[in-house]
Amino acid sequence: MAQQEVQNGGSAKADVEVTFTAVKPQLLIEAPKANDAVQFYKAAFGAVEAGRITQPKRKAEQELPHIISAQLQLAGTTIIVSDLVDDSAPVKTVGTGISLCLETEDIETAISKAVSAGAVAEGEIVEGDGAYYGGGRVGKVKDPYGLVWVISSPAKKSITDAEV
Repeated sequence: MAQQEVQNGGSAKADVEVTFTAVKPQLLIEAPKANDAVQFYKAAFGAVEAGRITQPKRKAEQELPHIISAQLQLAGTTIIVSDLVDDSAPVKTVGTGISLCLETEDIETAISKAVSAGAVAEGEIVEGDGAYYGGGRVGKVKDPYGLVWVISSPAKKSITDAEV
């Protein structure tokens, strides 16, 4: 029975604690555009490339090696950018199901910079009830690779009963 429980999502080591040290979102970009995406994220959002792993040419017709992973530092977070190739992941949809939120006090300039680098602004900047990321001001851009970036002002602190 214990073996079956482990196979069904249980754990033989349920009392062992696991500590995670980071969450690193991986952006899968249609091959061979990951290098272009890295350049876009640097220009649009000020990302800094911290490392890169490439795979040598897989086929003679390929001019450049594809990126297995490029690590970008952005707003204190590591983001992994990779080429999505036929055998790299079971999911073949690119740019769906995720949005990434960046916080800044200067939303207009951030959106303008992203648009200048190749993104498309989506809708107007909203605030109040329509600003679902922290209750401040929120705008959106879609990058050239289909990913939506939410650009918001920092969350406003609410006054709690303990602070009164």
